[in-house]
Amino acid sequence: MATIIDEVRRDGDSALRRLSERFDGVELDEIRLDPSELDRALGAISPELRTALEVAFERIVAYHSDEPAPMKPFESDGIRVQHRDVAVERAGCYAPGGRARYPSSVLMCAAPARVAGVGQIALCVPPAHGGTIDDATLAAAAIAGIDEIYPLGGAHAIAAMALGTESVERVDVIVGPGNAYVAEAKRQLSGVVGVASSFAGPSEIVVIADATTPPALAAIDLMVQAEHGPDGMAWLVTWDPAVAEKVNTQLIELVASSPRRADLEATLSSNGVCCLVDDPAAALAVSNLVAPEHLELLVEDYSGLVDGIRAAGAVFCGIDAPASLGDYAAGPNHILPTNRSARFASALRADDFRRHIHVVEVTRQGFESLAPTVELLAETEGLVAHAESIRMRR
Repeated sequence: MATIIDEVRRDGDSALRRLSERFDGVELDEIRLDPSELDRALGAISPELRTALEVAFERIVAYHSDEPAPMKPFESDGIRVQHRDVAVERAGCYAPGGRARYPSSVLMCAAPARVAGVGQIALCVPPAHGGTIDDATLAAAAIAGIDEIYPLGGAHAIAAMALGTESVERVDVIVGPGNAYVAEAKRQLSGVVGVASSFAGPSEIVVIADATTPPALAAIDLMVQAEHGPDGMAWLVTWDPAVAEKVNTQLIELVASSPRRADLEATLSSNGVCCLVDDPAAALAVSNLVAPEHLELLVEDYSGLVDGIRAAGAVFCGIDAPASLGDYAAGPNHILPTNRSARFASALRADDFRRHIHVVEVTRQGFESLAPTVELLAETEGLVAHAESIRMRR
């Protein structure tokens, strides 16, 4: 499997053609099917099959349109579906350590788990050299009602929680930020264990600024995420060259006087970027492409930009909304998707600790109304037992 993925990553379309011939016995001239094939297929199938497909699609759309109201049963034509939200039994939380201590991450992990109704919460924290965990982190664990604490850090902590050991009972879901090794361990163990908030790795920020932005505030907010250390990301995006120059000047001065200068310089030298664009629309295009963990709209008229945001973990609007508020106490979670995973993932929330179980009840009327549709679709797919299970009840 890894070889196939690497082949596609390296060779693109040529790999797809090669692999299709090897595994499917097909030589592909074009990778993408001509859209006219859809119209041709609709005309080729029987009217009965087309109707069955349309009925099934309409019912699936109707059900999922009702998803935001889990306490309200979905009822249609004699079929009733209840939504049961069931919390996982055990959650594993990871709070980073090493360069700094993060009691705030303990709170951010545990609070939504408690709201969801998780039975037990385990916490892993990288220990200090003496094998201890600092008091602020332990106090946060006490306040959050953590059940088990392990002085473990890095990829082996994630593996322990996912797989279980003699001392660490395995968990159902793992949450919490970490360095690139922690994030990669979660990625590789996803499927063995639930992994919330996708790739919660090194910290990222994009700051969009204009002529109304105080340069010192833009500079310090870039530093807020950069001071977490190497492998992070801090981008300034502006359409005003003067703003770029002023912010850069402020940034140099602030970094030079910071007690975390080494961590700041490590991040800024590898992924500190000033991106000069043509206009606000281009700034949003850059941000959506980057899909940052934190996005700050440090502009006076931010309302005109919000609707254009398509990918970001969290968005902070105006000069009085620094990302640091969100990191600690604004309310929303600071465990956010990084590494462009905001294209498909969201901030940690209580729902990440829940499973959704559908309970389906069917009246005789409901069965009769759908039986012909289900029987025909099953026969079309060649699933004889599926079709027979309907016929035997008719």
